[in-house]
Amino acid sequence: MGARRQSAPAHRAPITTHPMTEPVTHPMPDAANDTGAVSLPCVMVFNANDPSGAGGLSADLTAMSSASVHVLPVVTGSYIRDTTEIHDHFAFDEEAVADQARAALEDMPVQAFKVGFVGSPENLGVIAEIATDYTEIPVIAYMPDLSWWDELAIETYLDAFAELMLPQTTVLVGNHSTLCRWLLPEWEGERAPSAREVARAAAVHGVPYTLVTGFNAADQYLESHLASPESVLATARYERFEATFSGAGDTLSAALCALIAGGADLQAACAEALTYLDQCLDAGFQPGMGHAVPDRLFWAHDDELEEGVEVTPAPDSTLDADAFPLDTTRH
Repeated sequence: MGARRQSAPAHRAPITTHPMTEPVTHPMPDAANDTGAVSLPCVMVFNANDPSGAGGLSADLTAMSSASVHVLPVVTGSYIRDTTEIHDHFAFDEEAVADQARAALEDMPVQAFKVGFVGSPENLGVIAEIATDYTEIPVIAYMPDLSWWDELAIETYLDAFAELMLPQTTVLVGNHSTLCRWLLPEWEGERAPSAREVARAAAVHGVPYTLVTGFNAADQYLESHLASPESVLATARYERFEATFSGAGDTLSAALCALIAGGADLQAACAEALTYLDQCLDAGFQPGMGHAVPDRLFWAHDDELEEGVEVTPAPDSTLDADAFPLDTTRH
């Protein structure tokens, strides 16, 4: 059974969608194999294994496959968790992470990198080195909530991420409260920081675009904003769900990365990724005794899709691949 939404107010306007109802193939004419057939775009993902199946590499593999990309998953460690909470995490040695990635990269060209939670500053260091070697490849970085972890470990990891990974990042994805605590720890304003202010804080470290999720909006809505330091480029509003989900952030960032790898411009990719996430949550289910899990393969077994997200580009800006090339984060 799908997760229920909170009751919507009677006066709200209809919400329009552009459903990603089945895998979307993005042909890559220059990536033909020896037989002459056109191959799928390849995306390399650095993330931890999640034995609950809610997030981590499980989310990356299913969400990216839904967008018809070939995933090169590099295991950086593993959570010890269930659907209720994260109990612990152990990270792989950085040499094991580097060897996995280098072996695949020497064999296959990639169109994008995604970086999730990789467990240690050492792993961040080797991933940053790899990204530096492939400066033309966009990097989508997702920062999850780390409140389950030791405070000193959190501080060390976030400092390393800001120093090593953010200068390589094309789009930073994260929840509003998570990004504010990390990037704007000294904020003392009466109101919460806006998406543009969060994007400005990320830009200090070299990030050109930030996708900030989880803004509380009027009534039963949450908003997500794609922002640069100069302006909010697009806004999506969607209804809240009654259920609490695990794995939503990994799902969104994975879908966004896959769509960019397939050739979509950033604004279109954000719109479709947010729509896809909304539908995954709408079809979500509770496999255990804890939180609900997004159904990232809803399109494979459910022909009836509910409407769920409204994406409104900012009137004073247009984002496309020509105007905003994805390698602008490089120095």
